Amino acid sequence: MSSARRQFLKTTAATGLAISGSTLGFRLPLPEVCAAETVGAGSLVQFPDPIEPLVQLIEKTPRGELIEKVARRVQNGTSYQELLAALLLAGIRNVQPYPSVGFKFHCVLVVNSCHLASLAGPDEDRWLPIFWAIDHFKSSQADEQRRSGWRMAAVDESKIPDATAAKKEFIAAMDTWDLDRADRATAVLVRNTGATDVFNLFAQYAARDFRSIGHKAIYLANSWRTLQVIGWQYAEPVLRSLTAALLNHSGEPNPAESSLGADESWRSIDQVLSQLPANWTAGLSDVGAVTTLHEAFRSATPVECVNSGAEALAGGAGVQSIWDAVFTGAGELLMRQPGIIGLHGLTTANAVHYLFENAADPRLRQKLALQACGFNAYFREAAKGRGNVADTLLDSLAESAQDTANSSVEEILHDISGNRQNAAHKLLAHLEAGGDPHAFIDAARRMVFLKGNDAHDYKFNSAVLEDFAHVSPHWRNRFLATSVFNLNGAGEPDNQLVQRIENALS
Repeated sequence: MSSARRQFLKTTAATGLAISGSTLGFRLPLPEVCAAETVGAGSLVQFPDPIEPLVQLIEKTPRGELIEKVARRVQNGTSYQELLAALLLAGIRNVQPYPSVGFKFHCVLVVNSCHLASLAGPDEDRWLPIFWAIDHFKSSQADEQRRSGWRMAAVDESKIPDATAAKKEFIAAMDTWDLDRADRATAVLVRNTGATDVFNLFAQYAARDFRSIGHKAIYLANSWRTLQVIGWQYAEPVLRSLTAALLNHSGEPNPAESSLGADESWRSIDQVLSQLPANWTAGLSDVGAVTTLHEAFRSATPVECVNSGAEALAGGAGVQSIWDAVFTGAGELLMRQPGIIGLHGLTTANAVHYLFENAADPRLRQKLALQACGFNAYFREAAKGRGNVADTLLDSLAESAQDTANSSVEEILHDISGNRQNAAHKLLAHLEAGGDPHAFIDAARRMVFLKGNDAHDYKFNSAVLEDFAHVSPHWRNRFLATSVFNLNGAGEPDNQLVQRIENALS
């Protein structure tokens, strides 16, 4: 084993991550992240060395020159870990999560998705997602400068609360949707509280409302996962940005003082928690319970879907039934209306499931599982607002064309570009006949490297390919088959950045 490989494995093991493949592409070592503290200077938030100069390079270099300049830094010893940190922090300092936690802000939201794709990809492609994201950042940066000129300011140290009051201040500010107060409390909270405790506190608020079509939960899950790789010393500006995102309610009255539709399902959950049995996490997935939840997701209100989830658990179904229904129900909606709403149903399910898996408080975990049910209904209504939602249901995928079980992965990938419905039938038949799902997953990931042109390509690809393992075997193949309604196909044109990145790094 090479010394670079040993160092990379040491670093990823320390952060709770693993990597597939034999060696890290370009064989660059990943050093331990130093324990420097973020230092504020002047009116602009500052980052510690050696990250600040690298962030400035990304910020100040013209887009047409950036890939080549960063490639030279990599060739001269800048590590993957350092580049990942600089990429995230450049987005944090230059793009605000307003007026919506989306659009231009995807330069921040997509960082973890690109990182996951890089970890799982073949050796020769390891750097492609990160360099793609660096180029994408320049587009978002230019958009923000054109619209507002905003850049993240340093915390006003004269107004921050005492460390002993940080948690109380944070909770009060979040409960009253007070952004300025919450921003100051966040800075003190991060400086004086352990990382795990901070995560569990933020998880109380990331899925409490259906605004920004799930991006609040996505932001917490993705930023937390990236911080585990780059180091907690960068947490303060990241979580200040996250706080602003979680309090986003543009164009609406203060939710603390109003009864608004986006908050209904979360507020209803407390009324049904007493129904859940003490062993609510036990048991296996129940096919009947999943089917019943699918029916609710197709027509019931968000509150009714929460109630259906609670009834399933109260009736003895394992909590895996909830997640099987949520994932496959979101996949069905994407099949019924491919596009922006359906894909976010799946990326949000991925994020809420991650929060559920990592939250410590049992009551919060119950609320997250039930809110995931409510979100499926919210996404369905959002899809109806954008146009026709087809009558096609999940079970119809089993009605495959003759001989489609013999379709190759290559054939399926080509069909994705021309006839997604046909590709879905073929993929399901291929899997049910014993085809290797991981061969398709690897090929689909390769497609996003070569064909992806949008942050949603990476976000969706990383989420659904990860969640294949989170779905029970009974539903797993159908879930993966629905993914073709937003995956990149082999017939799409190549991303023109690929050759440029390879040339810069060669």
